[in-house]
Amino acid sequence: MLKHLFTSETRVKLLTLFLLHPEDEYFIRELTRKLGEQINSIRRELDNLKKIGLLKSKTKNRKKYYIVDKNFLIFDELKGIILKSMSDNDTITKKIAKCGEIDLVVLSGMFIEKVSSIDLLIVGNIDKEKLSEVLNNEVGTKRPVKFSILTKDDFLYRLKCKDKFITDILADKTNIIAINNLQVSV
Repeated sequence: MLKHLFTSETRVKLLTLFLLHPEDEYFIRELTRKLGEQINSIRRELDNLKKIGLLKSKTKNRKKYYIVDKNFLIFDELKGIILKSMSDNDTITKKIAKCGEIDLVVLSGMFIEKVSSIDLLIVGNIDKEKLSEVLNNEVGTKRPVKFSILTKDDFLYRLKCKDKFITDILADKTNIIAINNLQVSV
């Protein structure tokens, strides 16, 4: 999907690597090995991404290192696009949807590789045992998933009252609204 949108498979691989690992820096040969792409293709796309301001470079030990600029105007939006295109979250969402009558699922925290007070918000009537099974079997993490389950009525009431917990989750553009049967706007 993304390679059709971004036209270059190398660019998609670079965007994915840099946006999902914003603290890491890489040099060109390391990127060719890691991504399995030709050095000229990597160089060309690094130059393109540097020209638009998404990447910065610095020289260290006679090697040129590239790192993502987290202050780039649409950094969060690009990261969101990359995360939404990843199939793991789609698989988890589909399995969560089979745990009951789901009105809303918001992925945050560990699902978008971000520190957050919550990893998963679910609105609906859900079988908690099935959900626990899905989260234990599908999400291979070292720590438990922090989740909150609300009934539709409770969620709508809290949304209407502008509950800070709910408004913060919905206002964070990096969170992924995976299921939205309530047509909640963010």
